[in-house]
Amino acid sequence: MADLDNKDQTEMDPADMEDVEEVEEEETGEDNSKARQLTMQMMQNPQILAALQERLDGLVGSPSGYMESLPKVVKRRVNALKNLQVKCAHIEAKFYEEVHELERKYAALYQPLFDKRSDIVRASYEPTDEECEWKQDEEEELTVSKQEEMKEKAKVEEEKKDEEKEDPKGIPEFWLTVFKNVDLLSEMLQEHDEPILKHLQDIKVKFSDAGQPMSFTLEFHFEANDFFTNTVLTKTYKMRSEPDESDPFSFDGPEIMGCTGCTIDWTKGKNVTLKTIKKKQKHKGRGTVRTVTKTVPNDSFFNFFSPPEVPETGDLDEDSEAVLAADFEIGHFIRERIVPRAVLYFTGEAIEDDDDDYDEEGEEADDEEGEEEADEENDPDYEPKV
Repeated sequence: MADLDNKDQTEMDPADMEDVEEVEEEETGEDNSKARQLTMQMMQNPQILAALQERLDGLVGSPSGYMESLPKVVKRRVNALKNLQVKCAHIEAKFYEEVHELERKYAALYQPLFDKRSDIVRASYEPTDEECEWKQDEEEELTVSKQEEMKEKAKVEEEKKDEEKEDPKGIPEFWLTVFKNVDLLSEMLQEHDEPILKHLQDIKVKFSDAGQPMSFTLEFHFEANDFFTNTVLTKTYKMRSEPDESDPFSFDGPEIMGCTGCTIDWTKGKNVTLKTIKKKQKHKGRGTVRTVTKTVPNDSFFNFFSPPEVPETGDLDEDSEAVLAADFEIGHFIRERIVPRAVLYFTGEAIEDDDDDYDEEGEEADDEEGEEEADEENDPDYEPKV
């Protein structure tokens, strides 16, 4: 009887087996769903993400153990490949040097167009009717009635301006508007900077001469104003396009090694990079109170022309490194994007193009959640929560 009982316990009807498998599959599916939800919650926790990033950063460059397990003869050949890679890095450096020469060549071709842009902005040249014609895209074309409506509105505005005897010259506040339209630059602007930047007439990029160390200079041209006597403020960025002997594999094209600004000859009382504060001090013995006036640094765009000095050792504190990193990014952005495409940043069209380069993380997350919800609804065993 005992044997029969054991047999009954060990042998099951095939139909019963199918039921068991279905239950197990359901439980596994529930476990996977819970694991997925838990993973998503963890990935949305900034502290957990920061800890993971720190862990991953610690793994970069660390040996996996695989190399140590290779036979000595194979390691020897891998070293030969590394030597080839170093030679590739040096060839790549030469490539970027030639790119710099091409930039110099084409900068000379662009400059007459940029000069004409500057002439129009500062009203030293009035473009012809032919130069002012602009063909709109099909999507931008207006209906005849809309055009007539706009013409009538423009006529009224012109009459109003004639009455007020207003005659704007060139394109007022062109560069200030560009700066305010770009987040990277607008974050630097303070309210007290704006009256000064209204006098900015042009920004030019000058590349180092042939045979000279790689560098570029940003020139900010101002009309005569009450704030400083300089007509041009400069910022020069020194670059290097060669692999670091101590770490040749880190080479990834030219890098900015340092920058130098210029001295601004401020009119007395107009220096917006400094501010005066008053502090009250109490004498320990007599108990008398006196007011002390101190001059301290002030937030301003014009601090851009006084970057931290990089010592010969290259050692900087964290604050200076952060300032220089941001400074390099801004200088590169002005050179690569702002100067060549200034009118599109003035109109806002270039900003829309820049936004298209980035995906909205929030939208992606919403899409993923939507997909999961759809999967659950399509599941015949799905029971909505009440």
